[in-house]
Amino acid sequence: MLIVHHTPSPNCQAMFEAVVSGATAPEIEGVRVVRRAALAATAPDVLDADGYLLGAPANLGYMAGALKHFFDQVYYPCLDETRGRPFGYFVHGGNDVTGAVRGIEAITTGLGWRRAADAVTVTGEPGKADIEACWELGATLAAGLMA
Repeated sequence: MLIVHHTPSPNCQAMFEAVVSGATAPEIEGVRVVRRAALAATAPDVLDADGYLLGAPANLGYMAGALKHFFDQVYYPCLDETRGRPFGYFVHGGNDVTGAVRGIEAITTGLGWRRAADAVTVTGEPGKADIEACWELGATLAAGLMA
């Protein structure tokens, strides 16, 4: 599983750490979890993974530019080879994540990826329930990939 993230703030970082903790929980067996910063993730990373977990903040009413850059780099090289693969995502925003969610949903629909878990969207400081939802997101995606 490939986790592509842009986590510049403490709030995004806390959500990312919870996702990773869930994806690498001891009961998850046989799933290799690869973490890549959105600006460093490549088409070969995407092609080598069986599923994807994306995370980023909402900036200026849209997904963070780093995640958009990731999609721009991998869209056409991965379009045909990754159709039907499962994905999930988390988004953090100061007051609104609507544009970011719409952008992620549109691009992943174009890629033909299959959402395998409900998105975790948080505005403001993540609470305990938000962090638990991120843990569940990571665990759910990883468990779905177990051999």
